[in-house]
Amino acid sequence: MDSIVDLRSEFLLDPKIIYLNHGSFGACPRPVFETYQAWQRKLELEPVQFLGMHAAEYLRTAREALAGYLGCQTDEVVYFPNPTTAVNMVVRSLNLQPGDEILTADHEYGAMDRTWRFICQRTGAKIVRQPIPLPVGPPEQVADSLWSKVSARTRLVFLSHITSQTALTLPVETVCARAREAGILSIIDGAHAPGQIPLDLKSLGADLYTGACHKWLCAPKGSAFLFARAEIEPALDPLVVSWGWEAEEPSGSSFVDHHEWQGTRDLAPFLSVPAAIEYQRSHDWPAIQSACHDMAVAWRTRLNQALGQDPICGEDAFHQMFTVQVPVSDPRDFQSQLFHEHHIEIPVFRWKDACWMRVSVQAYNRPSDFEALMEALDVLL
Repeated sequence: MDSIVDLRSEFLLDPKIIYLNHGSFGACPRPVFETYQAWQRKLELEPVQFLGMHAAEYLRTAREALAGYLGCQTDEVVYFPNPTTAVNMVVRSLNLQPGDEILTADHEYGAMDRTWRFICQRTGAKIVRQPIPLPVGPPEQVADSLWSKVSARTRLVFLSHITSQTALTLPVETVCARAREAGILSIIDGAHAPGQIPLDLKSLGADLYTGACHKWLCAPKGSAFLFARAEIEPALDPLVVSWGWEAEEPSGSSFVDHHEWQGTRDLAPFLSVPAAIEYQRSHDWPAIQSACHDMAVAWRTRLNQALGQDPICGEDAFHQMFTVQVPVSDPRDFQSQLFHEHHIEIPVFRWKDACWMRVSVQAYNRPSDFEALMEALDVLL
């Protein structure tokens, strides 16, 4: 774990806080953050030249780097500020009809659940939410369970690559392959995937895939993307109609033209993504991911033993983030106590009929962080 300890000083996090919540909003290394600020300064030096003359060129370069990282073509991916915004664009383009079914799991992110409920209330479509019970079974069993709910009315399947509440890696490749064979649209929420697991979107097979760059890829806040297969792109209406619609100087990709330009906004988070990719490449990130996973495995075992809980999945079903059940009645109060009394930033929440704590392990964490968590739990519980 020495390579992880060495990166502690690279991040801008408050040294007085034990930060075990990388999964919520990420954390940006100093060199990447400096690149982000440099782009902001460049914009302010000459806004007209930056936005009016060079923005498309800058964004294309940033998309080239991201596409290479994701294993797709440059014009198959567009930057969005977050996955929620990207999915909202997709949802409003689907032309759902009364009785259409949206197949998903009961582990989905709350903002996405709300998005689907919103659109179903307005279209008459129906959410079919298949439970994935804990402890979770083998990947093929999970895929079979989900697929058992497919019907003649199933219009699309929406699934997290790595779930937010339970930190489980779901068998999205298998589900996407079955969906393609059945003529069902597949949409994958990969918010937690980039930077935490290897990604090759071409082989993964999703029709649409959104991911956050500001989480595990460690890019600045407000950088995310949407990938769309070429066959799907014409059906996607822009969430914001701006100069890219009926573009006076088309780029050659209507997908990019329609969705990339949304009026005046700060492009620096998007333009800094190549720096985040390069930062991780230059720091042998696969080795760091592996070391973080080893640490997560060890501390998940100790935490579950201390709390008297069984693990919710095997070691190969999670990566740098895991969830354990905690015996508390008020998760908000417990999270507040951890932060204000023990200076530990960690999410505690109610999911289903229990309270849970989600632990993130990133390059800046040390064993002493988890020792401090164990001591805090001993005091509070």
